[in-house]
Amino acid sequence: MIALLTGKLAYKAPDYIILDVNGVGYRVQIPFSTYYSLPAEGSPVSLQIYTSVKEDAINLYGFRTHEEKELFQLLIGVSGVGPKLANGILSNSEPLELAESLLAGNIARLSAIPGIGKKTAERLVLELKEKVKKLGMAQPQPASAPAVAKQEVRDDVLSALINLGYKESVVQKAIAEIKISEDATVEAVLKQALKILMK
Repeated sequence: MIALLTGKLAYKAPDYIILDVNGVGYRVQIPFSTYYSLPAEGSPVSLQIYTSVKEDAINLYGFRTHEEKELFQLLIGVSGVGPKLANGILSNSEPLELAESLLAGNIARLSAIPGIGKKTAERLVLELKEKVKKLGMAQPQPASAPAVAKQEVRDDVLSALINLGYKESVVQKAIAEIKISEDATVEAVLKQALKILMK
């Protein structure tokens, strides 16, 4: 069972990377939160790995931090949440924000995540609230506000572009290419995303 991979970042995309470990290329699926913290291609990188074994496939999921991996493992322990959905949840919510939503029982925020309905959100809170508390992920400090603000800008741009008729998967990849600053506005990021989509 692979638990950690360290190597050279041969290729990166918003949803997966290829990690060259001593000449062997591992395809590792990642959430957006990990993608945003990756170095440039060709750089050394180390990822926490979760190995998903099915009858027809072995998939690797990679994370930059222990917190991401721990939350991922908690999520897939919930009935109806597989690795793909858990990865999607972490792509749409920063680890600290997700932990706080679960601790606060914020059903509205959780059910706004693509693939999560109200019933699944309620199940997540019911099953994970105490487990997340044990992880010791503290209450968000004021310093985390910019990260939350950036996430809100990202969410608003995603929603606006989907309403314009673009496919969600295409929009997610376009937004992932944009470096969103702490003072970025929805309008500015929307313009950048449209430029990418119109290429």
